[in-house]
Amino acid sequence: MSVHYEVRDRVARVTIDRPEVMNAVDQKTETALERVWCDIEERDDISVAVLTGAGEKAFSVGADMKDGSLSGLEYWAAPRPNGFGGISFRRSLDVPLIARVNGYALGGGFEMVLGADIVVASDTARFGLPEARVGRMPLDGGMVMLQRKIPHNLAMGVMLGGRRIDAATMERFGLVNEVAGQGELDAVTERWIEDIAAAAPLSLRAIKQVVNRTGHLSPSEAQAMKLPAVVKALKSADADEGVRAFLEKRAPVWQGA
Repeated sequence: MSVHYEVRDRVARVTIDRPEVMNAVDQKTETALERVWCDIEERDDISVAVLTGAGEKAFSVGADMKDGSLSGLEYWAAPRPNGFGGISFRRSLDVPLIARVNGYALGGGFEMVLGADIVVASDTARFGLPEARVGRMPLDGGMVMLQRKIPHNLAMGVMLGGRRIDAATMERFGLVNEVAGQGELDAVTERWIEDIAAAAPLSLRAIKQVVNRTGHLSPSEAQAMKLPAVVKALKSADADEGVRAFLEKRAPVWQGA
C-alpha cells in the first residue's frame, strides 16, 4: 500500500509509504489519501489525525515526476478541489490535523503541510516550493495558501527563490509550531497528540469547523453563524461533564456525545 492508515485510541495515523521515492505522490497515492480523508470525516471516534512520511529522509517531495500520465496543463486543468494530497486546502475535515515533518517537505509535500493545523518538524527537515525551477508552479495550494499564512514578501521569497528552507526558519515564519531535536520528533509529536486528545472531541470539531468556515467573514458575521458542530457541542453531555469535572477537580470522561 502506498498509504498506511490506522485508527487507535481516537488517533488516526496516516503515513505516505513510498520511502524508495522519498514519499513522492503518484495518482494511486493521491486517490488513497482522498479515501483516507473521506473516511476520517465520516467517523466520530477520532479526535486528532497525524500525517507523516515513511522513513527518515522525507515527509514528501511532492508529485512523482516519473508519473507522466498528465502534462503540466492537463494536471492543472484536472479537478482537485481539496488541493494536493486531498488536504492542502481541504475545508470539510473538522478533525484537527498534525503534520509530523520528518525530512524533506518539497513541492506538494510542503503544500500538504499547509493544510495541517499543527506542524511539528525535525530540526533536519527542509521545506520548499521549487516548482518554478522545473517550469511548473505550486498549483495545488502553494500559491493560494502560503500568502494567507505568512507575510507577502516571505511567501514570494519561498516561491520565487525555490530554496530549501530549514525548520528553524519556518518556525520563525510562523509555519512550524515546534522544532524537535535529533531523536525527539516522536516524543514531541506525541505530546501534541496528548494535549489535543485531552480536549472534548466535539469541542475540537466545533473549533476547527468555525475556523474553516468563517475565515473569509468579518468577526461579527462569523460570530453570528450558528454552525452545526458548535450547536452539537454545546448541547452535548460532554459540555456538562467538562464543567462538572472542573468543579470536582478531576479529569473529565468524554463520551463524544
